[in-house]
Amino acid sequence: MGRVSAGRMETFLAVARLGSIRRAAAQLHVTEAAVSAAVAHVEKQLGAKLITRSGRGIVLTEAGRVYAEYCRGILGLMKEAHAAVRQAGVGRLRIGVVATAGETVVLRPLASFRHRYPAVELSLSIQPRDVLFLELQHHETDLVIAGRPPHAANLVIQARRPSTLVVVGAGQDHDPRHATWLLRGTGSGTREATFALLDRLRIDPPTLTLGSHGAVIAAAREGLGITLIHSDAVGEHLESGALRTIDVPGTPLDRAWHAVTTPTPTPATRLFLAHLIDPQETGTDAFHAAIGP
Repeated sequence: MGRVSAGRMETFLAVARLGSIRRAAAQLHVTEAAVSAAVAHVEKQLGAKLITRSGRGIVLTEAGRVYAEYCRGILGLMKEAHAAVRQAGVGRLRIGVVATAGETVVLRPLASFRHRYPAVELSLSIQPRDVLFLELQHHETDLVIAGRPPHAANLVIQARRPSTLVVVGAGQDHDPRHATWLLRGTGSGTREATFALLDRLRIDPPTLTLGSHGAVIAAAREGLGITLIHSDAVGEHLESGALRTIDVPGTPLDRAWHAVTTPTPTPATRLFLAHLIDPQETGTDAFHAAIGP
């Protein structure tokens, strides 16, 4: 079996992601014939059919789905390797965060890090927790700040920051058995924690999914329902009286923030972790170095 170049892997992944030869060609700024030839070359080298026609587009075969997962990991590792041999202070750092952490936990440490190390190329991606940990496993992100990672993910918790989940709502009387519970979208750790709490309470109240973090807070402020949310996210709303904490059995829940990497963090990632746990640099936003699992 011959070798498949990184360029052809990237072309195949574009086709897999977009479900179209035409759209992949447009994104890569090449001809459709070039994309088709690249995919055909990969299939010939592997001796397996990777894509099949479906209506006007294409879908991956089972072999294609398996190969796409390997391609993501291989290409991510190659980019990580390039970053790893650069000096930490002039490298690249890709941080992934869940929405709540992106708005309330990481911005000030990130700002002070950028001021301290202006030559580091930074990017920040806000995604659902499940997406972030999958990207980290594929080396498409260098560091994730979110809840606890899946146990079997072969990821490392490098630092933690205490946080709690509380139930909040506007106004006075909220019976958790009958009030509408406002939910984040699928893949949210807070959404999963909400359903787990409702199961423990053995209640089946109405729910309303609003998707974004900001929409959930706005809906709670307008009295549309109650929600389980990180206390970090609603401090100013509680202080102003726009929201109040609701006494629900089993809450508050201890849900620390975690700074998570692969087992081989890049120099720039290690530099940011050192900054993140340094209270002289990050003050009350500092994380604590993780000890044990």
